Amino acid sequence: MRLGARAKAALVAALFVLPIVASFVAYRFLRPAPTANYGELLLPPAQLGARAFEGQRGRWILIAADSGDCADACQRKLHAMRQVRLALGRNASRVARVLVIDDARQANPNLAADTGLEVSRGVAVPPGASNDRSHIYLADPHGNVILRWPADPDLRRMYQDIDRLLKASQIG
Repeated sequence: MRLGARAKAALVAALFVLPIVASFVAYRFLRPAPTANYGELLLPPAQLGARAFEGQRGRWILIAADSGDCADACQRKLHAMRQVRLALGRNASRVARVLVIDDARQANPNLAADTGLEVSRGVAVPPGASNDRSHIYLADPHGNVILRWPADPDLRRMYQDIDRLLKASQIG
């Protein structure tokens, strides 16, 4: 069977048109799978102040904000942060934990007993970046607040987010 000149031209045209049509169909009708991350990516990332958490520069920082008396909700956030950090194993030293006290109350004495927790008061943090009691935040080693999780997170999924970041990251 021999193809005519018009059939050959149609086949060549189809070679160029078919990928465009296929991409349009995929874009309009095939929905992509949801993202793999559990935490909410903050775009654009908020920048920590130049003097915020100076002792933790160069490390990833889990940040929670709460009252100085650190009631039950605060204790649950700190517990989640501690458990996720411990689950990281050999990468645990790359992650610091910080509690920002956002009121004038006296700090709970039990906070001093929590080893590895830095307690800061009056830190200059961008509004909405980490002075929010309903979330736990993650700042990268450059001081950008990039992810947030709910105050009572799913620990396994939070761990997976941080572990994936640390594996992909060459910093911190």
